[in-house]
Amino acid sequence: NQTAINEFILLGFSYGLQVQTFLYLLFLVTYMVTITENAIIIVVVKRNHYLQKPMYYFLGNLSFLEIWYISVTLPRLLFGFWSQSMTISFSSCMTQLYFFISLMCTECVLLAVMAYDRYLAVCHPLRYPAIMTHKLCFQLSVLSWAGGFSISLVKVSFILQLTFCGPQVINHFFCDISPVLNLSCTDMSLAETVDFALALVILLVPLLIIVFSYCCILSTILRMSSAQGRRKAFSTCTSHFTVVIIFFSATLFMYARPRRIHPFNLNKIVSVFYAVFTPALNPLIYCLRNKEVKEILRKIIGTSCSVHQ
Repeated sequence: NQTAINEFILLGFSYGLQVQTFLYLLFLVTYMVTITENAIIIVVVKRNHYLQKPMYYFLGNLSFLEIWYISVTLPRLLFGFWSQSMTISFSSCMTQLYFFISLMCTECVLLAVMAYDRYLAVCHPLRYPAIMTHKLCFQLSVLSWAGGFSISLVKVSFILQLTFCGPQVINHFFCDISPVLNLSCTDMSLAETVDFALALVILLVPLLIIVFSYCCILSTILRMSSAQGRRKAFSTCTSHFTVVIIFFSATLFMYARPRRIHPFNLNKIVSVFYAVFTPALNPLIYCLRNKEVKEILRKIIGTSCSVHQ
């Protein structure tokens, strides 16, 4: 006899009280820092006329995405630490799964769009203003968001067709695809295949665009006669390239592999890195490696300090 379950138990981080207290404070600080960093970038890009460029328009999109990306998982985890209640309803679990995968897929496409923008800026500088218009920027951003949420809808719709009848314990700190699929008591081969195929598409297609873009960028930079020109071209790409390496190395490990390979403790460690710490690292990478953003932030901080004095 099989009885469908209507809630799950998120195992989370089952350690001693001292470790859980440390993790709670660590994740709370990380969440607050992430929200603050990304909100600052959005405000700076929005209000500064000098940053009204396609590169910063997409950076603002990325920062907006990162705020929601970390908000899908971390508040629920923090609440679990505080209340010691790790149960989550089936509908809440599926909602969390949908939005987390949607935002991750959107980031994949958005990073490819940003690579294409850098390709045009470095390889076709004279045609760049005519090609990368405000209209195209808007269309590419809409494509990123619509593509990510549409692919996630297909993934989750196949998962919703499964029956879950126990055990109801998810060995993770949020509802991710792999641990949820492994709780199904019906044949999950079709959902597993669809998920794996779409994961390859949404990861590999943007990654191929990024690799092609950077191969062209590198070729163009190496042909430049001016050392100063080469340094300037490199400086406009290094922050984005660093974010790409961090993001895709973790997501390819987690999602572009068969679901049967699931060392869950390792999964949780990798998931903490890309779901919690990466959104906090990305604004720092862009600010520390981008001269324009650093200069504007210095001016803002300097102005605010002089006003208070």
